[in-house]
Amino acid sequence: MIRRLDPETRSKIAAGEVVARPASVAVELVENALDAGAETVEIEVCGDGTERIRVADDGRGMAESDAALAVERHATSKLAAADDLETVETLGFRGEALPSIAAAAARLELTTNDGGPRGTRVVVDGGEQAADSEHGKTVSPAGRARGTTVDVTGLFSDRPARKKSLASPKAEFARVSAVVTRYALARPDVRFVLRHDGRETLTTPGTDRFADALLAVYGRDAASHATTFDAVREVTAAGETAAVEVDGALCHPEVTRSRRDHVHVSVNGRALAEPRVRRAVADGYGTLLPDGREPVGVVRLRLPPAWVDHNVHPAKDEVGFRDADAVAEAVEASVRDALSTADLRRSGEVAMDLDSSLAPVEAASVFDDLRVIGRFRGLYLLCEAGDELLVVDQHAAHERVNYERLREAVESAGIDAVPVDPPATVSLSPTDAALLDANRGLVEGLGFRVAEFGDGDGAGTYRVEAVPAPLGRPFAPDALADVVADVAAGDDADPRDALLKDLACHPSIKAGDDLTDDEAARLIERLGSCETPYTCPHGRPTVLSIDEETFVRGFGRRSGRLG
Repeated sequence: MIRRLDPETRSKIAAGEVVARPASVAVELVENALDAGAETVEIEVCGDGTERIRVADDGRGMAESDAALAVERHATSKLAAADDLETVETLGFRGEALPSIAAAAARLELTTNDGGPRGTRVVVDGGEQAADSEHGKTVSPAGRARGTTVDVTGLFSDRPARKKSLASPKAEFARVSAVVTRYALARPDVRFVLRHDGRETLTTPGTDRFADALLAVYGRDAASHATTFDAVREVTAAGETAAVEVDGALCHPEVTRSRRDHVHVSVNGRALAEPRVRRAVADGYGTLLPDGREPVGVVRLRLPPAWVDHNVHPAKDEVGFRDADAVAEAVEASVRDALSTADLRRSGEVAMDLDSSLAPVEAASVFDDLRVIGRFRGLYLLCEAGDELLVVDQHAAHERVNYERLREAVESAGIDAVPVDPPATVSLSPTDAALLDANRGLVEGLGFRVAEFGDGDGAGTYRVEAVPAPLGRPFAPDALADVVADVAAGDDADPRDALLKDLACHPSIKAGDDLTDDEAARLIERLGSCETPYTCPHGRPTVLSIDEETFVRGFGRRSGRLG
């Protein structure tokens, strides 16, 4: 039998589409504040966010009649007709956020003032919209300055399955922190404050300077090694041409992370985790990035609203473009051009090997008969092996050698930790700080000893008192952020292995390093002694083979040198 659902059940289903977890509430309420023209947005979170999320702004606010309508379904100030969906320029327009949040929570309290002598308070008890003729809400006068405050308590209190599906409280707060961080970087003109259990974890000044926002999120090193850019490019799709405005701030290649999560993207003001645009930003760096590293930056796109569909992803993390390839090309070219004119000189020296602390792996080399005959572009070693020409990626080869030597040593002796004297200060973004808090046991089990340290440069500043040091070779304190991200992602069953892969990569020969004949021969010999010589620790090939028959065919010869 098919029957119509009652209003309360329909309300809960709709709420589930919009409110999947506490971070969903943060997204909706922050976007509403920005749509209202707020210059300051303050977010307070208790526990994992199901206990309480409070967002206050100094935007335009609402009159009493509008406030009462704002918590009802399909009521919005942002659309007048269906055609407006194609041209709307606000961050929210579906008219579902506040009523959906109210349906998912035990209580929603909205306090607002549009600048009049008194404000308005609207209280909605979740799931009771149809309980009486007043739609389950109470409306009363309230004292408040111009702006709006939304206080949500008891999220998912009547949905135990949804609540049990959430991650740990610290992990859920890390998601909220990631949302706020995205907007804090995409909107440097707005002052953001994030508090967790009464403790301030992020404050941005709202100066409209990318450098100041980067300083607050990532600290002085990232902010001082960044370049701002502003570009306009034309794209064409289906015979129609539009201008794509691209601007932002790009950290220099010496400031990198192990994951692409630190490329912060916004499209027409909406901050999101858009993978195609993030990839285009990384592609714009080209060969400037070390292998396995990702950039840090903020990139904002603005293009005609009709060219963007914000409703293709339930969590609004991705958007649809009229021509995604053309937009990605515009972003990549803009980033490449910006970096081509920036001063990217690096500081510091790269350690060439681990000879001082590790002994070679004891094994016979599978490359005993191989002879180094040349080099190409400072990247590859050309080697003769019987009837084949082998091309060896010197960096990938050195990574494999270092990794296996480290792994063998650690398996027998474990990962030692050594004190950092004096302790080093490291700035973590608010999201990484929350991830460290959620995974501190695992991180410390790898050999890091970390303590919070004042306010630092505005980002979360930590004092690294000890670092992992397999066989006496200390890990760099600055690598803490990468280790935190790797452990939190859980991509590796053994987080020690991810640590060793990173440690093997950092001191390995880099592209462009010139090797002497003896160094090249020694590298090949050690690669041949490895258990898995044909790939680096991250799975890339170390050796490519070209047999003599390839040259015979290419040059149109009847046979090779030997017949």
